[in-house]
Amino acid sequence: MADTILSMRNIVKEFPGVRALDNVNLEVERGEIHALVGENGAGKSTLMNVLSGIYPYGSYSGEIYYEGQECRFHTLNDSESRGIVIIHQELALIPELSIGENMFLGNERKGRFGIDWDRTFHEASEHMQQVGLKDEPTTLIKDIGTGKQQLVEIAKALSKNVKLLILDEPTSSLNEEDSRMLLNLLLRFKQQGMTCIIISHKLNEIAYVADRITILRDGATIETIDNTGRDIDEDRIIRGMVGREMSDRYPAREHHISSEVGMSVQNWSVYHPVYTEKKVVDNVSFNVHRGEIVGFSGLQGAGRTELAMSIFGHAYGVNISGTLEIGGKPVRLHTERDAIEAGLAYVTEDRKGNGLVLGESIARNTTLARLEKVCSHGIVDTVAESEAAETYKNLLRTKTPSIHQLVGNLSGGNQQKVLLSKWMFADPEVLILDEPTRGIDVGAKYEIYCFMNDLVAQGKSVIMISSEMPELLGMCDRIYVMNEGRLVAEMTAAEATQERIMAAILRSQGGVDLSGSEPRVNLKK
Repeated sequence: MADTILSMRNIVKEFPGVRALDNVNLEVERGEIHALVGENGAGKSTLMNVLSGIYPYGSYSGEIYYEGQECRFHTLNDSESRGIVIIHQELALIPELSIGENMFLGNERKGRFGIDWDRTFHEASEHMQQVGLKDEPTTLIKDIGTGKQQLVEIAKALSKNVKLLILDEPTSSLNEEDSRMLLNLLLRFKQQGMTCIIISHKLNEIAYVADRITILRDGATIETIDNTGRDIDEDRIIRGMVGREMSDRYPAREHHISSEVGMSVQNWSVYHPVYTEKKVVDNVSFNVHRGEIVGFSGLQGAGRTELAMSIFGHAYGVNISGTLEIGGKPVRLHTERDAIEAGLAYVTEDRKGNGLVLGESIARNTTLARLEKVCSHGIVDTVAESEAAETYKNLLRTKTPSIHQLVGNLSGGNQQKVLLSKWMFADPEVLILDEPTRGIDVGAKYEIYCFMNDLVAQGKSVIMISSEMPELLGMCDRIYVMNEGRLVAEMTAAEATQERIMAAILRSQGGVDLSGSEPRVNLKK
């Protein structure tokens, strides 16, 4: 007989103008990995925020039973004291503090005269060993990569005697190797008796680790599927998530690539803004034609984002050199405003930090990059602004009760659609998309792919940076491969495969493919 550790019954949660959860039910068995899937705005994160006390008892209706007892959590500390720990998609770490300091922040190891630092770093080291993190506990967070930061968050959870670990999009910012390592770590924790709930849009990863999968759609429970045989039908999950069949993950398009080059970059080099002797982009040359989608592949730290940001008005780096042409004309873009006026746009991978103003409305964010288009004599025409925002809300099917809703109140996928709306309104000739589908569901991804196809059909140029090789293979006409700041390969769509891309990376660094040393996630094209 199943041992139920968590039962959430008839959970209803409302925000102004929207019912986010509508009588949701969730049962989790002790010692299982339980996946929670659904489109952006389906209510997954909201449900977990209810469970963890971020949305306190009294702000929702329904019942929560944990280890056989009804729980009425009023704060995050209430749930953590019972062994329920949530790790959010945006990691809650302070870059300027060490791993050990972050691990026990708010839960300090105290001695007679304040914080016991010897005990702090000793215990931190023990928990780091549990997750396979070999750095010193005194290492600053800013000096380790995103994959290791995710492990720090898990080690931090272990320090709180976690019994039920909740991970919200844990691999959204990780490359394939780091993702595989994290998933295998969860499987090892499962063998040790830990219970996990994982929220993810990566269905291949869900199929790899999850014992059962609960699907939410429009704030309601659709079904829970057994996956103990690891033979789950991904089409069934997608059908449950979006409420319709999706016969193809990538929309078809007619390829009408012009001989005219939309943007050309030659001998481009960039140095790190702090460590100014470190070259992060090394003599890169590439081009993108009008009507073409060009992809950039590479491991984390390959320099793709640094390249894109430095091109976009020197938004990153120092001692930048090289030449840039847009529409066949040489340009010098010293600021982001220069780039926008020259017809270049950059959709950042960090939508919350750099892409959107979370405290402003959808309408204001939509027009922000080209505010002069809705201004008269320096005054914003709010009617024109609202009309523009409504147009793009409908075009991208952004789920919101109103264009006057604050962007910070939207789900991640809908925030991404507002970010795309902002740059569509700017009407660029060349659009650089940096991880445009990170952390969003399969339905929203398809809509973004359609948007990309529409742009190139208009004769515009699109550059797509992505850590998901299947989407590069599914969407791009050509793919450039970067490693350690250099271009190491260029392939046409017909030539490119995941194996060839990885081989190009490994050859460029003299590395050895160790993917067979542990179970591998099967990334389907």
